[in-house]
Amino acid sequence: MVEQLVREFVPEAMAVGLNFAGMERVNAKFHDRDGKRREGDVIWRMPTSGGDDVFLYIMCEFQSSVDWWMAVRTQVYEGLLWQHVIAEKKMKPGDYLPPVLMLVLYNGEQRWSAPVETAALVALPTESPLWPWQPQVRYHLLDMGAVPEEELAIRDSLAALLFRLEHPHEPEELAHLVDEVVGWFRRYSGYDDLKRLFTELVRQAIEGYEPSVAVPGDMMEMRSMLANLGETWKKRWVAEGEAKGEASALIRLTEKRFGPLPADLRARILAADAASIEAWLDRLMEAPSIETLFSATN
Repeated sequence: MVEQLVREFVPEAMAVGLNFAGMERVNAKFHDRDGKRREGDVIWRMPTSGGDDVFLYIMCEFQSSVDWWMAVRTQVYEGLLWQHVIAEKKMKPGDYLPPVLMLVLYNGEQRWSAPVETAALVALPTESPLWPWQPQVRYHLLDMGAVPEEELAIRDSLAALLFRLEHPHEPEELAHLVDEVVGWFRRYSGYDDLKRLFTELVRQAIEGYEPSVAVPGDMMEMRSMLANLGETWKKRWVAEGEAKGEASALIRLTEKRFGPLPADLRARILAADAASIEAWLDRLMEAPSIETLFSATN
């Protein structure tokens, strides 16, 4: 999964000749400001064609909101990583630190707007004599919602499917996407752990639309549920559309007879149920005033 992510979305890393066959997980013990272990941190070490190590530090909590100070956080994490490497490898004066590539994965609805480097956060002009001594830390942002759907659709990888699952979808679109996920795992066997992960991601996507439904544990059963949900939602949308149409008609007819409606009364009509709107329409021609028309039905 990490290999696909880097291959497809981090071309800068691929340019150094990464050897994915030699990648391994780094179990660094990082802690937050309260002293608690950050379970979401994932770090991989992989050799390059030059024999050096490149550390990919992927924050798997998947930022769902924009953090303006993300560059400061990544500066702290990179420092902690290097401290861990120095202690673990018992590095001595004259040794060189391994290069680090920080990846931040973001899945929020709004596009990421925070600076990706600390230089943009420092209140100092670049021509200042103090500028060379300011921290220069930068992270690689992967804004999952910013990648066009059509670009993701042509990629045959779990990383692209992951990004697509983070995009909003109507039930029918999500059902087709589940078909693609199921098809991927049928073509590539031996990824049971990742299959369980994607099953959970699909379940969360469905619950995002219908929090009250009991989602089955099998992906194909989820796909059938989505088809049924799609039909239910179509009927609901039609009914809601008809109700909004009748509300708009009531507002137009009432204003033709009594003049412009107050904003609070317009809001009341638009928020009313179908039965109330029909009752108001039935009495519209006979009611002597707006007060009479809307006083009898809540």
